[in-house]
Amino acid sequence: MIAAQKRQLTPAQIACASKELARQLAAHPLYRKAKSLYGYLSYNQEVLTPPILAQAQRDGKRVAVPKVFDGGATMRFLWLDDLDRVAKGYCGIPEPIDDGPEADDAAALVLMPGLAFDPDGHRCGYGGGFYDKYLAAHRQHVTLALCYDFQMFAHLDVDDYDIPVQYVLSAPAGEDAG
Repeated sequence: MIAAQKRQLTPAQIACASKELARQLAAHPLYRKAKSLYGYLSYNQEVLTPPILAQAQRDGKRVAVPKVFDGGATMRFLWLDDLDRVAKGYCGIPEPIDDGPEADDAAALVLMPGLAFDPDGHRCGYGGGFYDKYLAAHRQHVTLALCYDFQMFAHLDVDDYDIPVQYVLSAPAGEDAG
């Protein structure tokens, strides 16, 4: 249902919602305080993150994005100083061309992708468990998700191993977005 709604979004709707979410993120105290941003490279109809990552760099933050290794066994965040040094990787998702250097800022703000969220931070991901595994091993990170309003639910059922996101920002994605 959510995936189908995302597929129906026009590029203009995605751009409009993404611009609003970038504005909300830039104004957020956690973003302002962070020296590093562990983001992700948007895929399919996700909120557009490359402009957010570029702004973070202009704001003097170090940017890292995930790369999947060992045929999908592990995910690590790698510093990405040049946002053009990316290519399709695991499952066709953009990731860094290089295999390092590995990001090492324990205080970095982590942007979380996902299909659905609730006000308690419960999250339905894409099924790989990459972020849950990463965050289980790196619990010091503060996490924040960016999503469209239709991705927010009153309550999501989760598994014991699911690690909630701490903050969720949402914006409308539709004809009335703007």
